[in-house]
Amino acid sequence: MSGTESPVLAVLCGDRRPPDMEPIERAATVRYARADELPDALRGADALFVYDFLSRAVPGAWHAADRLRWLHIASAGVDPVMFPELRDSDVVLTNSRGVFDSAIAEYVLGVVIAFAKDFAGSLRLQQQRAWRHRETERVAGTSALVVGTGPIGRAIARLLGAVGMRVTGAGRRARDGDPDFGRVVASEDLTRHLPDFDVVVAVAPLTEQTRGMFDARAFAAMRPGARFVNVGRGELVVTEDLVSALRGGHLSGAALDVFEQEPLPPESPLWAMENVLVSAHMSGDFVGWRNALVEVFADNFARWCGGRPLRNVVDKRLGYVPSTP
Repeated sequence: MSGTESPVLAVLCGDRRPPDMEPIERAATVRYARADELPDALRGADALFVYDFLSRAVPGAWHAADRLRWLHIASAGVDPVMFPELRDSDVVLTNSRGVFDSAIAEYVLGVVIAFAKDFAGSLRLQQQRAWRHRETERVAGTSALVVGTGPIGRAIARLLGAVGMRVTGAGRRARDGDPDFGRVVASEDLTRHLPDFDVVVAVAPLTEQTRGMFDARAFAAMRPGARFVNVGRGELVVTEDLVSALRGGHLSGAALDVFEQEPLPPESPLWAMENVLVSAHMSGDFVGWRNALVEVFADNFARWCGGRPLRNVVDKRLGYVPSTP
């Protein structure tokens, strides 16, 4: 942005306003809005901060965006705002890449170890006051395929590698010598490579190419007894096909933080499966994550006001920020 006029910033925030906004409020006219108020907030606004990153309100309010030049979403995934009118516009889109990398990687490492050491079984036996000796698995020496080679996938690869797992990535382009994965296979060849791994971690962005990529064919291709972890997007998975693979015993377990429908409906069979770990879309939500999201936006806001290049600019054709390892 240039000039001396104070910018107008619309903030989609639901019932919870973002913290630490005082410096931005001193530099801009800030309009906080719930979903139904967003059209009014967008009229004459120069920028939009989608703090309520799960909201689907932006496409329906887009007709009122008569002056918008920049949209920032407080998440790594941009699918809630990736609609044709935005994609075809000159509005710059940025995301909050980098905030959740380490926390999600820790979650993935945690569930991998929890399955291998059967922590859930130990808890059930403890609740029964039952002393039952069992043998558990080693993690070191097992193999993992991380589907998605952006910063979150790379953080996952580093942590899994640190405990002795052999980690491979799956991304747009096959290559060797990657600094974090070593080897990256092409996602378009996913089913050919799935039989080679003990654990498959889904962290790919949601695009038309990745929607439903984990279906009956993909699960059937996985190694018998393999485990599946989804920390990407629920829509990457055809849930019925995953349930069938778990019920049939082809997969030995799944850790799921995201779902096709959220909240996960009470009638979902996933709740009652002893070989499934369910968490409420929280794998990246560490203490202080909301403040961290505002810090990323505030940095970009200062850049935008000063006419400097923005960080985390999304390629709207791809649907994510291109990685350059």
